[in-house]
Amino acid sequence: MPSPTIGRRARTAYPVLLLLAPVLAAGCATTRPGVPPGGAAPTPPAVWATADQPGLPSATPTASGPARPATSSAGPSVTAPRAGLRHVFPVRADDVAYHRTHGAYPATDIFADCGEQFVAVTDGTVLEVSRTDRYDKRGPQGPENGGLSVALLGDDGVRYYGSHLSVVTTGVDAGVRVRAGQQLGKVGRTGNANNVCHVHFGISPPCTGRDGWWIRRGVLWPARYLDSWRRGGNREPAAEVTAWQRRNGCPKAP
Repeated sequence: MPSPTIGRRARTAYPVLLLLAPVLAAGCATTRPGVPPGGAAPTPPAVWATADQPGLPSATPTASGPARPATSSAGPSVTAPRAGLRHVFPVRADDVAYHRTHGAYPATDIFADCGEQFVAVTDGTVLEVSRTDRYDKRGPQGPENGGLSVALLGDDGVRYYGSHLSVVTTGVDAGVRVRAGQQLGKVGRTGNANNVCHVHFGISPPCTGRDGWWIRRGVLWPARYLDSWRRGGNREPAAEVTAWQRRNGCPKAP
């Protein structure tokens, strides 16, 4: 039975997702019976920078011009990986929940009302942005599943990916530097979100030059890191990501 902390739309959608899980194994917003979602995330401190809060810094793009629907992650230069960076819960909302499992591959669906803030997990550089929803349920399942999305390469050397967004924040483009807690977009239901407001959250290595959707969508189970961050802890996934890449390299498309 879902946790009482699940948002209004998440609570309504939960039984439907259980029935659709076998069909949506390659997609998102799936779950497994008997596994409760996580609890509510704390309200972040006011010092977190967001593009929507007056007086706080916003992302500064490296070049002006029209927004790009998608940008390769191979271009931006990044700093050497650093340990001990601050990590924060990726969705800022009073009513939020997440599942510990996901269909077909390791990732997490974080449920909150549409319009809530999706923020940078840690300091880093934006790798890739999609501002156009190209998903077609009649087309190939995988490449365009995320709808509107942002991929961030943290200064810890880990890629953090959030998709199904309703909007990507103005000025958040490939190559832009962002800080932990800075708004990257807003919770939505674009792509194959099955009309449920949530963020698909994935953790993976950057695999520069081979950044396909099958890696970007997630290779590690994020729940234990989310558990830490929502309690104000700072559990770091860099060691697990490094170990995964040593074992698997940058695999080709499935």
